Amino acid sequence: MTTTKTPVSVNGVIRWKDVETATINESAYAEPKPVVLRQEIGEVLRSVRQRQERTLREVSHSARVSLGYLSEVERGQKEASSELLASICAALDVPVSTMLREVADRVAEVEGNLAPDTVPAELREQYQQEFGVRAH
Repeated sequence: MTTTKTPVSVNGVIRWKDVETATINESAYAEPKPVVLRQEIGEVLRSVRQRQERTLREVSHSARVSLGYLSEVERGQKEASSELLASICAALDVPVSTMLREVADRVAEVEGNLAPDTVPAELREQYQQEFGVRAH
């Protein structure tokens, strides 16, 4: 850590305050922020609902879950059971697997583990040469 002086306004008067900052080497080795699944699940559910232009009230009624509880799930404050997630996904007309895949993609991005969702061209060509089959 290094300490630098930063100007801070206190009642209209500029004062200099010592602020600790991480050096480049320290920030490169800093522990990544842990992923909280309930928050990622909540963000995905909220984005699906908003893309459908539906209200919390509509979805909570269809899913047979209280409005407040659904709100807490979307904000990542409550850990939803698998049964509740299935009910919410059914109300949103989205398969649970699709919702979980989107959550997994978000987590992979945070972790830096992005995997291509298509076959690279060189592997496709190799497959075609080896098996004489055109890959689709």
